[in-house]
Amino acid sequence: MLTFTLSALLLGSTAAHADRGVWTGAGPGTGSGGSTVPAGQMPGPLQKVGYDQRLGMQVPLDLSFRDSNGQAVRLGDFFGKRPVLLVLAYYHCPMLCDMVLSGVAGSLRTLTFDPGKQFDVVVASIDPRETAEQAAASRAKAISRFGRPGTEAGWHFLTGPQESITALAGSVGFRSVYDAQRNEFAHAAGIVFLTPEGRISRYLYGVDYPGRDVRLALLESADHKIGSLADRVLLYCFHYDPATGRYSAAAMRLLRVAAGLTAAGVALMLVLLRRRETPEPRPLGAARP
Repeated sequence: MLTFTLSALLLGSTAAHADRGVWTGAGPGTGSGGSTVPAGQMPGPLQKVGYDQRLGMQVPLDLSFRDSNGQAVRLGDFFGKRPVLLVLAYYHCPMLCDMVLSGVAGSLRTLTFDPGKQFDVVVASIDPRETAEQAAASRAKAISRFGRPGTEAGWHFLTGPQESITALAGSVGFRSVYDAQRNEFAHAAGIVFLTPEGRISRYLYGVDYPGRDVRLALLESADHKIGSLADRVLLYCFHYDPATGRYSAAAMRLLRVAAGLTAAGVALMLVLLRRRETPEPRPLGAARP
């Protein structure tokens, strides 16, 4: 990955260009003609890079890909039962993609949910030249990082033709730029959560995904059909901020939950006190004390 753009790409961009561009720029700090780019600004082509949030939108499930075994599959093969954690990356990426996948595996290790049971992980290459062998190697590395045997069926690493890549990336608002000189892609870091029907539910940005945020995103993507009552209470207390791609505490909700728990505690205490004060009934004919 282009190291000089890493910090800027972690949060994504909101540029108006929606299609993947091609960059043949001269390198760090210069434009395509070699002219110096002002400090604090991204080279023009890199301003196309980022995520456009499209919450609630449907991804096209009829797109053709190949899995890590080289078998032809449809994107829809991985939907219908469970929510999906989607990663757009490429397998020969020298830095950022590996950081994203490492962050995903590390975050998922903190959860009691398992890929293939409560959700699925789908990683789709954005480079149409990549092979099933490369996908298989990246899949094996991710599964090893996750380190939970019996969950291998929930990890899916795909390659596909340019038309499928373009359609999938466009549907989730993912924008990247190809640097022909380096044979690399400049792209934003993040993951996308989709419902079992294939609708976009949540985005999380960066390369470090707090376990709480991932858990809440999966709960919402599954329409609360996974998790416990405590998870639902936690979800009520936190608010998703689309601008930051993070969950934050909702102060008023926390106050309401705290007030409700306090009221329930007081009511329980009063019931216990009344029971202690009420004399036990005496059997018929028993002498008064």
